[in-house]
Amino acid sequence: MGYCVQTCPPRLREGPFITTPIIRLNGEMTRAGCAHEESVLKKKIRIGNAGGYWGDDLDALRRQLTGGQLDYITMDFLAEITMSILRKQQLADPTLGYAKDFLTQLETCLPLIVEKKVRVITNAGGINPQGLGLKILELARRMGLDLKVGVVYGDDISNQLYELTSQGEAFTNMETGAEFGAVRHRISSANIYLGAEPVVAALDGGCQIIVTGRVTDTSITLAPMIHEFNWALDDWDLLAGGLVAGHIIECGAQASGGNITDWQEVPSFHNIGYPIIEMHSSGEFYVTKHARSGGMVSEKSVKEQLVYEMGNPAQYISPDVVAFFDTIRVQEEKPNRVKVSGVRGGPAPYRFKVSMAYEDGWKAEGEVLLSGPDVNEKAAMVQEIFWRKLGHDFDKVVTSAVGAGSIWPDQLAQCPSQEVLLRFGVADQDKAKIDDFSKALPALILAGPSGMAASTRGRPRPQRVVAYWPALMRRDRVTAKVLTMDTSGREDFQEIGFPLPEELGEPVFSDEPRRVQKARPFTGPLVEVKLRRLCYARSGDKGDTCNIGLLARSDRVYEWILANLTSQVVKRFFKGQVLGKVTRYELDNLNGLNFLLEQSLGGGGTTSLLVDPQGKTLSQALLEMRVEVPRPLLRGLK
Repeated sequence: MGYCVQTCPPRLREGPFITTPIIRLNGEMTRAGCAHEESVLKKKIRIGNAGGYWGDDLDALRRQLTGGQLDYITMDFLAEITMSILRKQQLADPTLGYAKDFLTQLETCLPLIVEKKVRVITNAGGINPQGLGLKILELARRMGLDLKVGVVYGDDISNQLYELTSQGEAFTNMETGAEFGAVRHRISSANIYLGAEPVVAALDGGCQIIVTGRVTDTSITLAPMIHEFNWALDDWDLLAGGLVAGHIIECGAQASGGNITDWQEVPSFHNIGYPIIEMHSSGEFYVTKHARSGGMVSEKSVKEQLVYEMGNPAQYISPDVVAFFDTIRVQEEKPNRVKVSGVRGGPAPYRFKVSMAYEDGWKAEGEVLLSGPDVNEKAAMVQEIFWRKLGHDFDKVVTSAVGAGSIWPDQLAQCPSQEVLLRFGVADQDKAKIDDFSKALPALILAGPSGMAASTRGRPRPQRVVAYWPALMRRDRVTAKVLTMDTSGREDFQEIGFPLPEELGEPVFSDEPRRVQKARPFTGPLVEVKLRRLCYARSGDKGDTCNIGLLARSDRVYEWILANLTSQVVKRFFKGQVLGKVTRYELDNLNGLNFLLEQSLGGGGTTSLLVDPQGKTLSQALLEMRVEVPRPLLRGLK
C-alpha cells in the first residue's frame, strides 16, 4: 500500500511507482481511467463467495451465478500447504502451478459470467497466475467471448531470498523464533501476502476476471469495495469493515451453515447456499445467501466464522489494515440476513507477512482395521508388537486408535466401539527408516490378533515433508505487478510499490489479555452439564497453534465463562495434547472467548502426523467438558 504526501490518499502517491492520475467528481477525489469518471459511485454492492479452499464444491460458482443478482464473486484457493503442492506440480510441469479446478469451473460458467457481467476475483493463480490468465483467455477465444483478464503477481520472492537477506531481512520464524539461515538453502517456495491495492488496479483497468498469486483471502473481497466506493486507503474504519466482510465469507459455506456447532438447526445441507456480502458504502454490511438454497445464515453462523483462525481479536492484521474485532456488532435481522456494523480499524502494518515452505525430511502414515468386542485391548497389543518389531527411533511417532476417542483429551477417550482404525505415523530425516516402516506395517495383518484387516490404502508411501516457515519483511521492499490482457490481444502493465508509513513506524501490539471485571454472583443449586449446553464454538489452525473461539448462548452464560473458564482450566483439559501455553482473549461484543493453544497440532500443516492437523475437532472436544453450573443459568437456553 503506497502512502503519499499531505492529504492525498496513499494509493495516489506520486514518485517512482506507477500510479493512476486523479480527477474530482462533485468535489470528491477519484481515479482517472476508472469506471467512476462517467458514473455515480455505487451505494451498495453484492459480493458472493464460491470457494473457500482448493477442493471445494465445483458447482458452487454456477449456483452463485444462477441463484440471483451479484456484482462480484470471490474464490479463495490458497492455504500455506497449497503453495507447496503447487510448487511440486510446477517442478514436474513448468506450465502448471495454479489451481486447475478454477479452469474446470469456467468450462461451464464463463458464458454466464460474461452474460451477467459479474466480475470474478480469485487467488487460484497460485505460483503461476500468468499461466492461468493465458489459459482463461484461450478458453474465452475458443468460446467466442470477449473478455478482459487481470493478473496480479510479484508475491513470489523465492529467487530473491539471498538478495533480501543481504539487505537486512532476517526472515526469523514468527512462531518459533528460529533463525532463517538454517533453512534458507532448503526453501522451495516463498510468497508475500499482498493486499487489495493491485487487485483494485486491475478492477480500475476494466478486468472482468482477475487471477492472483498470494493475495490474502480477505483482500480479494475488500478490493471491489475500494474500487466501487472509492474508499481511501487510509480510511481505516471503512477498510476494516471490508476486511471483516472478507473474513466472514473467505471460507465459503462455513459462514452459511457449514461446520456449525448446532448443525441440527440447519434446515438442509443439500444444495447449500454460499455466503453473500451486501456491502454499503458506509462500511455497514449484511451477510446473506441466495433464496431457495440450503444452509443457514444466522447470528451463530456469522459469529462462529468471525472467531475462526483468530489470534488477538484486538489486532486482526492484514496487509491493508488492522481490524479491531472487539468492536464488531452482529445482529440477526431476519432469517438468512445478518447485519454487521461497528467495525473499527487502525493503520496497516509496517511489514508484510511471508509464507515460505522448505524441505524437512520424510514421513509416512499407514493404518490397519481392528474389530471385535475387545478391540481396545487388541489395539494396545498391535501397537506394542509393531513398534518393538520395527526397532527404530524416529524424530516423530504418533499412534491413533481412530474410533475410540484417541484424538480427544484422555478424559474423553472412553468411546465404546466394536471397530477402530489403528493409525501409525512416523517422520524422520533418514528416508531408510521410513522405508522400513512402510514394509513392516503390512506384515502385521497375518501375524496379530483376530479381526484385523489391511487398509484399502495399501502399503504406506514415504512422502517428502514440506514444512511451513512464516516470516515478515519490510513493505517497501515489495513490488506488486498487474498485467491486463484481453481476447483481442491488447495488454497493459503496471507496478505498484509500497513505501513505508514514515509517520507511523513499527506498530507495537500487546498479547496480554485485558483484566476482566468480576461477574455478578451466581446462586442456585449446582447441576453438571456439558459445556456445549452453554456455548457453541469453532476452531482452526495457524501453524502449530490452534485457536478455539467459544461463544456464550446468553449474556449471563458469558459472565459465567468469564469468571470460570480460564486459560489454566483449558490447559488442564487438554493435558498431553497442548504442549505450549494457552492464552485467553475476551470478546464482550460477541459474548465470546478466544483461546490460543500453542504447540497443539504436532508441528502443524504437512509436518504433523495427527489425524486432525488443522485442529478442526478441538472445539468440539472442549464443548464436551463437563462443568458444574447454577441451575438458573440454564433458563431460556435451547
